[in-house]
Amino acid sequence: MTEPVTIRPARSDDVPAIAGLIRELARYERLEHQIAGGEAELREHLFGACRYAEVLLAEEQGAVVGFALFFHTYSTFLARPGLYLEDLFVDAAHRRQGIGRALLVAVARIAADRGCGRMEWSALHWNEPAIAFYRALGAERMDEWRIFRMSGRALSELAASEGPRT
Repeated sequence: MTEPVTIRPARSDDVPAIAGLIRELARYERLEHQIAGGEAELREHLFGACRYAEVLLAEEQGAVVGFALFFHTYSTFLARPGLYLEDLFVDAAHRRQGIGRALLVAVARIAADRGCGRMEWSALHWNEPAIAFYRALGAERMDEWRIFRMSGRALSELAASEGPRT
């Protein structure tokens, strides 16, 4: 790192910066067309009455240059909580300075402090720089697992289908 970097928990007044980094991440991943939420949703879900996720920010000379967004999971096999790292992103001009590693270390420390049995995340199959970075840190690629997703109409239809209500 060329300049001192600070890793800190995000505050509600950081939402515009977080939203900007999310847009940059979507652009990098070629997924801009999938952005549907905005600052109001982020503010509610990160800092509202029911907090669904947490964010750590990387700052360099007072400017936000990266973020990590994560939330708790649970492993029935370990009978312990885990952390899922949804997003890890560093602005292009600040990459290869140790900021991504610093964010990952900070999330790993949170996981350890909270007694988590594991930390997991996914990477796009074409993102070789990220995959190499994660492997160099000792992360294990889980080839035997496949991610499934249900959203939009399929999710609405399943939720509305017959079956017992909880």
